Amino acid sequence: MSRSRIKALPLQGIKVLEFTHAILGPACGMVLADLGADIIHVEPPQGDPTRRLRGFGLGFFPFFSRNKKSLALNIKSEEGREILLKLFPQVDVLIENFGPGTMDRLGYGFQELSKIAPTLIYCALKGFLRGPYEKRHALDEIVQMMGGLAYMTGPPGQPLRAGSSIVDIGGALFGIIGILLALREREQTGKGQLIKSGLFETTAFFMGQHMACAALSDEPLPPMSARKDTWSVYQIFKTQTGEPVFIGITSDKHWHRFCKAFKRENWLEDERLESNRGRLAQQEWLIPEIEAMTSQLSKAEVIRLCEEADIPFAPIAHPEDLFEDPHLNQGAGLLETVFPDGVVSKLPRTPIEMTDHDFDLRLNPPQIGEHTSDILGELGYTPQRIKELAEEGVVAVAQP
Repeated sequence: MSRSRIKALPLQGIKVLEFTHAILGPACGMVLADLGADIIHVEPPQGDPTRRLRGFGLGFFPFFSRNKKSLALNIKSEEGREILLKLFPQVDVLIENFGPGTMDRLGYGFQELSKIAPTLIYCALKGFLRGPYEKRHALDEIVQMMGGLAYMTGPPGQPLRAGSSIVDIGGALFGIIGILLALREREQTGKGQLIKSGLFETTAFFMGQHMACAALSDEPLPPMSARKDTWSVYQIFKTQTGEPVFIGITSDKHWHRFCKAFKRENWLEDERLESNRGRLAQQEWLIPEIEAMTSQLSKAEVIRLCEEADIPFAPIAHPEDLFEDPHLNQGAGLLETVFPDGVVSKLPRTPIEMTDHDFDLRLNPPQIGEHTSDILGELGYTPQRIKELAEEGVVAVAQP
């Protein structure tokens, strides 16, 4: 039995309405759901458009929708509005990541809802916080470009977005921090509040270390692919089997253990290589020598020697390699999930460990309207009235 079933999850009893799509809002809701919150994902009767994305968007809904309930509702209809007006006073948190001004135009903005639900914590996840850009539309890729992240990621002259929607996920996590702070404050004040997280500001935060470096440097910062090395051995090296391995030596102790493990004790006797600064000066010949050595070894041999030396290293993996990663599997880092279309796959658990809790899968990603009847029933709607609302197109109810 998991520890979470013995003891209530940290956010158990917190009820959240989620008006979200894509990644930013759904990621915020998913982590809160994993931590125990009761998340109701409000989507149109025809389903959240995220469900229908293809290409790299194919996995958005299956991953970010676990542990949530689906209320399929036409929020623009009069009957849909009546349902929401009954729900709002019963929830603790609202999350939305629609375009600027959308919720206000629909009549569901913070100022309007705070009149009927003064304890509501309203989390607006946007492209930009207050300032000249506030009304612009934004996407993860847009803010990576304008925030310097794409420049730092790609080769010189070729800005490149990061290989995951890290700004969306980062913005979601900052939103969660705001929600938790607002819940804590509400215990003392009894009042809700509006909190916001912005994608552009999240990107700027990620760039903080580079901004500080620029302030201390006389030269323009190059992209990471063309950066000046801080450590002498901090590269990807080829192996005999053609599978590369990254090796990072960040201290003299690492260097000593590396040389002994790879039987290059003669390098320890070379005065030019005694310090990291000295090794940096010798990179022109040292790095090719190391690669000539690793190229004679299989990937497994390089990994074994690096583990024996207790130095930082990493094989270069593809996302699909993680399904069978021994650490993730033996450490319970993956949760078996049933997608809405019936596909079964292992997906990453929220990466938090607590003494008293396991953050497990409680609900698979929902079918469209899977929980509509239950939610409306709790609001006092009869089965007959729910059937009528479904026939009128106000709601959608998943078929058993």
